[in-house]
Amino acid sequence: MTLKIKFRRPKEIKEGCTPETWARRELQEILRAIEADCTECGLCVKRCVFLQRYGTPKAIASSRHGGNIRGLVEAFECSLCGLCQAVCPFGVRPSELFLELRREAVLRGVANLPEHRGLLAYERKGTSRRYSLYAIPDGCTTVFFPGCTFAGTRSEAVLAIQEHVHRIIPNLGVVLDCCTKPSHDLGRHAYFLAMFGEMKNYLMAQGVSTVLVACPNCYKVFRRYGAPLQVRTIYEVFAEDRALPQVHLKGTVTIHDPCVMRDEAAVQKAVRTLVDTAGLEVEEMPGSRQRTLCCGEGGGVGSVAPELARQWRVERREQAGKRPVVTYCAGCVGQLRRTMNAIHIMDLLLDGDAALAGRARVSRSPFTYWKRLRLKETLRRRYTGAHLRERTDQGEAPKSGFSWWKSLVLAAVLTVAVFGLHAVELSRYLERDILEAWIESYGALAPLIYMLV
Repeated sequence: MTLKIKFRRPKEIKEGCTPETWARRELQEILRAIEADCTECGLCVKRCVFLQRYGTPKAIASSRHGGNIRGLVEAFECSLCGLCQAVCPFGVRPSELFLELRREAVLRGVANLPEHRGLLAYERKGTSRRYSLYAIPDGCTTVFFPGCTFAGTRSEAVLAIQEHVHRIIPNLGVVLDCCTKPSHDLGRHAYFLAMFGEMKNYLMAQGVSTVLVACPNCYKVFRRYGAPLQVRTIYEVFAEDRALPQVHLKGTVTIHDPCVMRDEAAVQKAVRTLVDTAGLEVEEMPGSRQRTLCCGEGGGVGSVAPELARQWRVERREQAGKRPVVTYCAGCVGQLRRTMNAIHIMDLLLDGDAALAGRARVSRSPFTYWKRLRLKETLRRRYTGAHLRERTDQGEAPKSGFSWWKSLVLAAVLTVAVFGLHAVELSRYLERDILEAWIESYGALAPLIYMLV
């Protein structure tokens, strides 16, 4: 069964919108609210590298009144982590302003940043027929939704989780797909609602009522937009049912809570229960739980302002000291491991000694694409007889117009350019975040491009 997505591309400027007004009523309302409520006490500025660059929320809101489109692109440098509102004593929510500014930028036609192409290509591959799989057994009411990054970096862990949870929930289904949070965070609101809505409607039509996730970003999307579907993390399931084999470890660690989970006390508690059960002592960092820091990946900041993403990682490294950092987001691990010993909680639970020693079985980009394809075929074999589906409709997302051979030619030219930079010792000017995003945008060809570079 395939449901056709009804996606209507919004007009760049809505009817009645002039250069002196904003297209989105929601943006006008939040601008007024922040101007009225922000006292410019400086608490959020002290904690946020983005606000240190651009000023207080009130100053930013005041400069955006009157439909001034200058500075809309600056909103893409905010990580949307929500730390600003977590420390605000007056309930001001600046991160919502920056998300609305991104949506306005999309409507105004000024959000098509070349730096985002890699991230959007990554998302588009996740929703493609090649990488997606819905395996829904008869009588299935619960599905496991591992997410894109976790499935690619830890395909063996996905299979282990499916196996263990299947013992608790015999009719467990599995869904390999992208929740399209990248589009959500980049302001492509209509496209996000169309894609996520199609997924939600399909699951409900199959009788699914509960989604188990491994990815905190998927959790946030299902929590906010997935009702009446219920969403839980696998960490809560394992903390309650002890489905995994017990591990006995020794040592002290600290925990990095993903910024999207800053308000999810039940999930935070479940992760700490699992770490404690494994025999490890937890020493909390100053920025934890509700006041956790961004890892640097939030909001796609690494693509447009890698120096800001780097500052978040440096601050987290200073707080962690020499302690191993346990987290429950594959994306956070990928960012934090550049400067510290970052460990995913599932690596700890499945092979704790190797994880603490920095030897966890983790696939690195760009080989994660091959891992995802192999995972899909393994799950397809495991679910013989189930209702199987691959996603075939990706909405009306903008297409590049490049054929596959043109992409290969472009890749070859850029690879030669990289070789040239290496030869003249200018490779230090290639930002790692930007280079990795470009390589990943080639999907199944990414490993070949990686080896050439």
